[in-house]
Amino acid sequence: MDITQLKGVGAVTANNLNRLSVYTVEDLVKLYPRDYDVYEEPVFISSIDDDTEIAAIEGTVVGSPDIYGNGRLKMLSVIIKDSEGGAIKCVWYNMLFLKASLRIGTHYVFRGKVNHKKDSYILEQPQMYTMARYNEVKGQLMPIYPLTKGLSNKTVVKAVTQALDKYKIGLEKEYIPEYIREKYNLAEHNYAMVNIHFPQSMDDYIIARHRLAFEEFFLFVLATLNMKASNERIPNSYVIPDNVKTREFINQLPFKLTHAQLRTWEEVKNNMSGKHLTSRLIQGDVGSGKTIVAVLALMNTAFAGYQGTMMVPTEVLARQQYESIRNMFANAGIDINVGLLTGSMTQSARRKVYDDIKNGTIDIVVGTHALIQEKVEYNNLALVITDEQHRFGVNQRKQLSDKGNNPHIIVMSATPIPRTLAIILYGDLDISIIDEMPSDRLAIKNCVVDDSYRPKAYAFIKKQVSEGRQCYVICPMVEDSENIEAENVIDYTDKLRAELKGVRIEYLHGKMRPVDKNEIMERFASGMIDVLVSTTVIEVGVNVPNSTVMMVENAERFGLAQLHQLRGRVGRGKYQSYCIFVTGNKSKKIKDRLDILQYSNDGFKIAEEDLKQRGPGDFFGVRQSGDFDFGIADVFTDAKTLKEASDAAKEMMDSGFDIEDGANTYLKEKVDDYTRKCLEKINL
Repeated sequence: MDITQLKGVGAVTANNLNRLSVYTVEDLVKLYPRDYDVYEEPVFISSIDDDTEIAAIEGTVVGSPDIYGNGRLKMLSVIIKDSEGGAIKCVWYNMLFLKASLRIGTHYVFRGKVNHKKDSYILEQPQMYTMARYNEVKGQLMPIYPLTKGLSNKTVVKAVTQALDKYKIGLEKEYIPEYIREKYNLAEHNYAMVNIHFPQSMDDYIIARHRLAFEEFFLFVLATLNMKASNERIPNSYVIPDNVKTREFINQLPFKLTHAQLRTWEEVKNNMSGKHLTSRLIQGDVGSGKTIVAVLALMNTAFAGYQGTMMVPTEVLARQQYESIRNMFANAGIDINVGLLTGSMTQSARRKVYDDIKNGTIDIVVGTHALIQEKVEYNNLALVITDEQHRFGVNQRKQLSDKGNNPHIIVMSATPIPRTLAIILYGDLDISIIDEMPSDRLAIKNCVVDDSYRPKAYAFIKKQVSEGRQCYVICPMVEDSENIEAENVIDYTDKLRAELKGVRIEYLHGKMRPVDKNEIMERFASGMIDVLVSTTVIEVGVNVPNSTVMMVENAERFGLAQLHQLRGRVGRGKYQSYCIFVTGNKSKKIKDRLDILQYSNDGFKIAEEDLKQRGPGDFFGVRQSGDFDFGIADVFTDAKTLKEASDAAKEMMDSGFDIEDGANTYLKEKVDDYTRKCLEKINL
């Protein structure tokens, strides 16, 4: 049912909801709240500290209201005191009509955002309640939804309320077997759907969320188990033995492979020469040396007379990988023809590459999504490798593998996921983990600082540039926002240019045209830009060994895994590298979280420590699993639920459960639908 059939949802509101991928009533009820406003017991002013974000204070007005400001911004302020005698200033913007309600001696519960001003606190835009009215709402959780420009939270609340009231009966048929629901204490689906939006208590919320997180994981694991079962039944169409030339190449390398690289290479070799199709994940921290293992696999494939391909997420990275592989082969006297295929190539150049791939002239082809275009025909494709795999969906991986007759598949990821979670999440793949860094790699020096450190950081960046090095500055936003206090790329670039005269500074963000992004990244890679101010678009963008400084503004707004991924852009060359995490939030909780990065460069350890610190009960923290974009579940905070859902799915399959049985039709529909629509979204 289309959302326009809901009362009050006209064309404008529908268009705004469409931008959030909400088109139907089903989409709307699956637009889960991103947070909740919890009406808690009023607190004494003396208990407010730097970790307090929202506070409700039962207080009395003790002075006449002040009005100041001019033009479009006028402020109303008043001092209130609680029963302990503690005092705090309350401030409202452009709400002068409240003056009449703020007479000396009036008594309310004031609830608003706590703004930290040096050594004091201010209560901003507080709502005012009589004690009786506040007691009515106390303990309730009010949903806060993802929004877009022109769409208010109030509008979404009204639309969701309507949808649930009208469709909560029969909204969704129950499809998880009753014995699983009983064993894992799962609520009925429709109960969970209603109470995830409007829980009457924290207990209702926890029950609802547990059910919905469980079912997301349950469907995911069933889908991957089905994929794995299919892979295990596929015979090896391309038996690729180890080649003496590959062994000689390893001995000629200017560096020694780590024990972890050699172990992984043994696993890959055994796979590719075995009885069944290779379907393997190589997971390794940033800079651990996954690519050389991929190159060895491609070499063996070419020596066996077959084609291999490597798909990477950006054109600049594709060009870098292409040049690197060609140079390695040339230096070792290896006669293997390597080709490059990207979307920006001229039509005639692309046509030449198409012909060379089709007739088998090219042995190894490196490229972007262009590799899976319909016009690309392979001669005898035996190996498909996707690098930075967390940037590609399963469907894209499948498109590439469909170019051959059941070729071997190797996927690579630098996303630092604890091993136990990786085994579950990549259930359709065998797993190799490179958990050792090259011995010659200099450890990155880290520091977590507040925004008062900026002048020193700028001076340090200027010094590094004067020594011939390059630097990144990461901001969380493209443009300024009225609602969020965070640095943005465009304004920050202007500010930095004023601070660092004579330094070549450019910006990069995801809203730029692909051709412009590529140009900027290529100029940075070639040394024509000294400082690149960017959003997280550079996370997997380009390899620049000359870059030595990564400065991250508003670091508290990023997940630890993402911060570690960003940090991996530096420390790739022979120079000492540094990472500066800047935060304007003085909360101890935030500092403790960021300190994990300050004292460790091990991505897997960081992921484990973050999991321990936050725990499965921290539902409202920063989401860490953006690469696994479930609707409500989080692979870190919901690790226990993920394990339960995985166990349930495996128990069900091991017990002889036949999803093809007619009695399981609806569950099969859900799994098939999930596999078709959601695995692409999850971006494994």
